[in-house]
Amino acid sequence: MSAQTKPLLAADRVRLYLTLVPYLLEHGQVSLAEAAEEFGVTPQEMRGMVEKLTVIGLPGDSGYWQQPQEMFDINWDLLDEDDVIEITNDVALRRVPRFTAREAAALLAGLQMVAAVPAVSDSGLIAGLISKLSRGAANAPAEVVVAPSAVDHVRQVVARGVQEGVAVSFTYQAPDAAPTTRTVDPVQILITNAQWYLQGWCHLREAMRTFHLDRVSDPQLTDIPITHAGDSVPEAFSAVDDEGEVRVVLPERLAPLLGGFLSADNVETRDGVLEARLRLADPRGIKRIAARFGGALEVKDPGIARTATREWAAAGLALYRHPQHDD
Repeated sequence: MSAQTKPLLAADRVRLYLTLVPYLLEHGQVSLAEAAEEFGVTPQEMRGMVEKLTVIGLPGDSGYWQQPQEMFDINWDLLDEDDVIEITNDVALRRVPRFTAREAAALLAGLQMVAAVPAVSDSGLIAGLISKLSRGAANAPAEVVVAPSAVDHVRQVVARGVQEGVAVSFTYQAPDAAPTTRTVDPVQILITNAQWYLQGWCHLREAMRTFHLDRVSDPQLTDIPITHAGDSVPEAFSAVDDEGEVRVVLPERLAPLLGGFLSADNVETRDGVLEARLRLADPRGIKRIAARFGGALEVKDPGIARTATREWAAAGLALYRHPQHDD
């Protein structure tokens, strides 16, 4: 006996009814055969389920009797003549809690940003979610448009490179360094702390690298086939471009304060002093890390990191020397 002709248990029928009504409401009009195939029942069973919907409804004020508007109803003529199901009274199911226009707008903006990632840009899932959110919000907002950013063109080129299986080339401007031309086998684009990054095999460095998209310009497709797409990708910023490396020195006893920044391949210890090469997306970010150590951590290089740390500390000290007072 096939699954479609197997008798339904009571528990199965309850589950079917719980999902049948939302399904019918979403589709508007649906053929009996299509609905039966969707739910794995025979057309005769589906007809019986739809007919039984008309005896289901909200409890009446008296607790026993129900008014017609409190019952499910269907388009009987459409069902009898064309074998098409249409619910004409949904018993207030449309009055369920919905996203506010503001909530929907925030989610729609986020989904549009996610849609920019090459791995999901061609998926119908995001488009479907955007469509459902637009319909499902109370006072649904007008179509949300995310203002283009400076990295949108870069993402588009990278997406094409991934789809066509070719490397991309671009100019990369690292902090306090001369621009370099890079050719990269793109693997993925990720967003961290609202910043976009490209991870891929750098032909110049002959290794996986992470590039801040704000520093990328003039991206172009090449005719070089991607050969390192299957290589393991490092965790974000665990092996970023060389220009993001910052060398620091601190007492060994304070090493635990650096936590995940330290690994066996970037630390040297001698006479109780630890020297570490920290890989950061932006070497100037070391200033916030150094502030945790109360002067016990010394930034050695690069110069841009030392300058940023010194200026950060001087600005903080100035607040104590010249406190601001509200008039």
